[in-house]
Amino acid sequence: MSICKLFTACALACAAAIAAPVALAADAAAAPSAKAAKPAKPAARKPAAKKTKAAAAAAATAGAGAAVAAGSASEADVAEHKATEYACELGNKITIYSHADDGNSIALRWKNRLHRLTREATTTGAQRFENKLAGLIWIGIPAKGMLLDSKVNRQLANECKTSEQALGL
Repeated sequence: MSICKLFTACALACAAAIAAPVALAADAAAAPSAKAAKPAKPAARKPAAKKTKAAAAAAATAGAGAAVAAGSASEADVAEHKATEYACELGNKITIYSHADDGNSIALRWKNRLHRLTREATTTGAQRFENKLAGLIWIGIPAKGMLLDSKVNRQLANECKTSEQALGL
């Protein structure tokens, strides 16, 4: 987040904090007889709280759907995909899920987390897939594959080979 966006967000939050008590005071002054005539029922607030919990759950589900689109993948998304298992150095395991119809993205399972990576163009012919949000880069060449972390500039897994590549086929 840039400094300008942070400053703008803080300014809006401060303005809302100042305006909210003023608006509540104006509402309280405008309708004192309405509160006196009709007392608030505690039972009426409980269903409203349940509705807010249901709305929060729906928002969380929608947020999870946005997270899938933004860079991760779910178990249901990879059910019909072809899985390719890679064995890497130091005992690391990677599974790549690809779909025959979609050559522009893959789902990569690394340390029990599923990430969606999109294809990046290369001039060398290597297959390069990247998830900029998570900082993951998968580079696949005919002899092996490697997983890189672009955020800390280091290799996460190297010498990743399928069983066919390990046999030299």
